[in-house]
Amino acid sequence: MDSITHWFTDNQVIIHSYFLKIIVAIIIYYVGKFLSKLISKTIAKVLTHKNVDSTVTSFVANIVYSAAFFVTIIAAASHLGFNTSSLIAIFGAAGLAVGLALKDSLSNFASGVMLIIFKPFKAGDFVEVAGTAGVVEQILIFATQLKTGDNKTVIIPNGSITGGSIVNYSTKPTRRIDLVIGVSYDADLAKTKALLMDIVSKHELVLKDQAITIGVSELADCSVNFVVRPWVNTANYWPVYFDLLENIKVELDNAGIEIPFPQLSVHVNKENTNES
Repeated sequence: MDSITHWFTDNQVIIHSYFLKIIVAIIIYYVGKFLSKLISKTIAKVLTHKNVDSTVTSFVANIVYSAAFFVTIIAAASHLGFNTSSLIAIFGAAGLAVGLALKDSLSNFASGVMLIIFKPFKAGDFVEVAGTAGVVEQILIFATQLKTGDNKTVIIPNGSITGGSIVNYSTKPTRRIDLVIGVSYDADLAKTKALLMDIVSKHELVLKDQAITIGVSELADCSVNFVVRPWVNTANYWPVYFDLLENIKVELDNAGIEIPFPQLSVHVNKENTNES
């Protein structure tokens, strides 16, 4: 018993110092845990305020909390005198291996977060992305779901979307229809132009407060090409497009204005040869 008492007496400074380290490590642990939660909640509030998807918000908040809490554990262990460099190296190597194995998934996830934050399109928009055109049904964490015009569901990885051009046809309230109408070289150009203007301007869905452009754009091999460019509300684009093509064909036929088609003339030269 006396030996134990003497040991505690001789090592009182060491025991006091180590006890103080334990107290500080506990304080570091609880303060770090509190700050980790605070940072995580703050980020979650910011993302929620920006109308970021709840799934993405939760995932990002959990990642931030885990990273901050890991730093807290390392700091507390380091204060107790543990060699944390090897532990950090192990976790770093493991993180690198996991990152390399999941690089495509992580790229798609990061792209999904960007799509949700910056909002180049939203559900219900008609877009053209990664070579596919369709209506956006869902913007998920790793992929975006489109519905094509023939009612097919196409799921595109988000990385492919952010890595290319994004064409959103729904962001603007109006769109311009671009038609190219070819007529015969024998046609009266003034009459043709006036007829095209009359057809377009009479369509009830063509916007009357926007200028209609009609003019000769090309003297092609088989035809004189007119551009016909009226403006319509975005929702009416395709109905007006189809109507105008049909109406133009009917009215040009009625007016006797020919719409030519490519023709190939073949001339055969016969050579007379003298046989000996």
